[in-house]
Amino acid sequence: MNEVYIIGLGMIRFNKYLDRDVRDMAHEVTRLALEDAQIDKAALESAFFSNTFWGFFGNQHSIRGQVVLRSMGIDKIPVTNVENACASGSTALHMAYTSIRAGLHDVVLALGSEKISNPNKAMSLGAYASCMDVGNFEAHLAMLDKVNKSLTIKIPEDQTSPGKDRSVFMDAYAMGARWHMSRYGSTQRQLAAICSKNHFHASLNPLSQYQQPMTIEEVMADKPVAYPLTRSMCSPVGDGAAAVIVCSKKYLKTLTGARPLRIRASILGSGTDRDLDGIDIGERLANQAYEMAGVGPKDIHLAELHDATAYGELHQTEAMGFCPHGEGGPHAESGATILGGAQPINTSGGLECRGHPIGASGLAQIYEIGEQLRGNAGKRQVQEARLGLAENGGGNIGVEEAAMCIHILEKV
Repeated sequence: MNEVYIIGLGMIRFNKYLDRDVRDMAHEVTRLALEDAQIDKAALESAFFSNTFWGFFGNQHSIRGQVVLRSMGIDKIPVTNVENACASGSTALHMAYTSIRAGLHDVVLALGSEKISNPNKAMSLGAYASCMDVGNFEAHLAMLDKVNKSLTIKIPEDQTSPGKDRSVFMDAYAMGARWHMSRYGSTQRQLAAICSKNHFHASLNPLSQYQQPMTIEEVMADKPVAYPLTRSMCSPVGDGAAAVIVCSKKYLKTLTGARPLRIRASILGSGTDRDLDGIDIGERLANQAYEMAGVGPKDIHLAELHDATAYGELHQTEAMGFCPHGEGGPHAESGATILGGAQPINTSGGLECRGHPIGASGLAQIYEIGEQLRGNAGKRQVQEARLGLAENGGGNIGVEEAAMCIHILEKV
């Protein structure tokens, strides 16, 4: 099997861009990735294009990647469109990785671009519901209600009425958070500590959608969304794009100025019909990734985890094996996950602050890990970082993600 290397990274700041579209954001990051790799677009042999909502908002279905790439002079090569909810970007990278591992191609582009902000706010928030089992939506809501009624958590009087401006995913994350609080004694303050940490990291990241620091107290006092989540604990609506160029070892040897990163593991999997006590998809896939890479959780120097909410980070910190089950809250409060801590998490600011234009989010995680391993992260640089992990989940069926990708990258 061929070794696979990242040679090009490109990303724009995630934000609300009412004057930009999927196509022009994709063009910009592709040019940035080609420039970073120091290759011409003619060198690309295949491309995987990640997007989920262009059809929903712009009625562009079916040939999204071909539309984007043809309009910047990239044609003839095979282009595969990837739609896998919030895991679309990392899935595109996994497919690019797989094509090189199989010996089909030597230079491949993984590209994600997404536009979700819209003058019609209800339309933006409503789009997320399509990342669930629409045909069984009412049954899913009934399941959430049943779990919520079985929990012992007392909701404060001032947070009993959930906010209106939220996607259904916030209700699912809130249910998971309350279950964790009921089972392990984790607290809203611990979730606020995670969020405050990510705001600190984001304040050091010029590509982050939110760049203002927030204290734990400010996070807790923010607008309630669905207890225990406040507005700042939830990822914002936004737009953006990111691109990654990967190549074979054979092709890498032809380059002179490359700054390669080796992909030690690339794992894609689906969820199961488990209950809340079953083996989590993240834990299952993380174990596969560690086995493929020949490392363990303690060997990872930093991680980008899928924190669509602060609870998402707490949960995935445990699922990745960075701390025991039930200790994600105290682990975050200890300072272990902040810059300068034992194992920094979401140095980009995470989805909570960097933003979450879902077709680009997984590749943005790879961009951050890549910048860290190359030593280019500036004020948020993790010292002596050699191994980084990115976990990107997508969609929801039952009590867990419908899809997930995990990548482990190594400094060469």
